[in-house]
Amino acid sequence: MASAKRENIQPPSLHQRVVSGHLLYSHVVAVEGRRMVFISGQLARDRDGNVVGRHDMRAQLRQVGENLKAALAAAGATLGDLVKTTTFVTDIDEYFKHVDVRMEYFGAALPTSTTVEVRKLAHADFLVEVEAIAMTA
Repeated sequence: MASAKRENIQPPSLHQRVVSGHLLYSHVVAVEGRRMVFISGQLARDRDGNVVGRHDMRAQLRQVGENLKAALAAAGATLGDLVKTTTFVTDIDEYFKHVDVRMEYFGAALPTSTTVEVRKLAHADFLVEVEAIAMTA
């Protein structure tokens, strides 16, 4: 089986978003390969369904990152295979205080990314939700 070919592209005519010294995302990720992996929105729930980090965006981002890692692993993929994330947050200003946590999970892949502030998520205790697309060979 041929391996997937991936190219992160930053068109020079588009602004590159940098926060706390980190380039946050790629404007374009072009992939040639065989398998796409779609991950539904991940919330800050532990294995038993308990909310992790109630009122703590940083803790919730970390739990969501771990949930994404587990979902990717189940499909034979890694965080490095991410090509697109969509993040929903209830407080975008608070979210951008924790860019370092985001970069722990998404920095290597630098996937395309959309972040949207929403009024609320599936339950009042959730502050962040991330859905993702990955590509593997």
